[in-house]
Amino acid sequence: MIHHLKNIASFHQISGLAKAEHPLISLVDYSLVSYQTDEPEISWVQDFYTIGLKRNIQGKFKYGQLPYDFDEGLLSFVAPGQVVKLSTAKPGVQPSGLLLVIHPDFLWNSPLANKIKTYDFFGYAIHEALFLSEKEEIIITDLMEQIKREYHSNIDAFSQTIILSQIDLLLSYCERFYQRQFLTRKINNQEILTKLEKVLEKFFSPQSLAEKGIPSVQDIASELYLSPNYLGTVLKNSTKKTTKEHIQEKLLSLAKEKLSTTTLGISEIAYELGFEHSQSFNKFFKTRTMQTPLEFRAAFN
Repeated sequence: MIHHLKNIASFHQISGLAKAEHPLISLVDYSLVSYQTDEPEISWVQDFYTIGLKRNIQGKFKYGQLPYDFDEGLLSFVAPGQVVKLSTAKPGVQPSGLLLVIHPDFLWNSPLANKIKTYDFFGYAIHEALFLSEKEEIIITDLMEQIKREYHSNIDAFSQTIILSQIDLLLSYCERFYQRQFLTRKINNQEILTKLEKVLEKFFSPQSLAEKGIPSVQDIASELYLSPNYLGTVLKNSTKKTTKEHIQEKLLSLAKEKLSTTTLGISEIAYELGFEHSQSFNKFFKTRTMQTPLEFRAAFN
């Protein structure tokens, strides 16, 4: 059964928490959470944002198929409309930490309402969470506690503006710390690039192109056990190119090879490369080379 949590009150209820102090924003102490179910797992779709800082996580986490650097300070992000699934089994050590819950209505009619949608990390999978250093964790915890103190105070004309600025600052720090994580994991990122080349070779084999057509960004990311957003950020930081651009470069390279080394017709090449129509292939090739496939081939004759 998948629950639908439309508001913060419903989240507090399913988590066994006391009534929320504010209807649109809440800071939750993880150690107080007790999910109201006898099932070993619980799933829900939520209509709000959550930023969770967890400690005392049991077991080892991996980044894709690679190990994480830190043992504590796991920061994860969930956007409205995402499915959350977690185990309700009691671990050997009670997890602790903080969970900031923000309903989109709290952001309504503010610049942050649109800005928050630009942060890629709200689309990352849970195993792509941000691991914080001790100093970074102190900064995040302090900002979350400031938000809590503000909405616990007497609400006045300045309250929402102050909290919105605090959330904005919190997200800016999260983006900074993610950039640190990408920079400090150059070896891991290089392994992803190496695996990416193998995955592209697999998807662009003649048999795969004939059966499945041109792979999508989601296809590539799934093969690497990464979310599309996370893979895209890794590639942008490492190569300055998006996943889509890597796919298109591979496709263009194969097209040039077939045009210059075979006598296949344009329609045959288009079909072998996974295009449904030769017109689509012509448009793709000319957009990237300023030449038609025939003009490119003529240069080799």
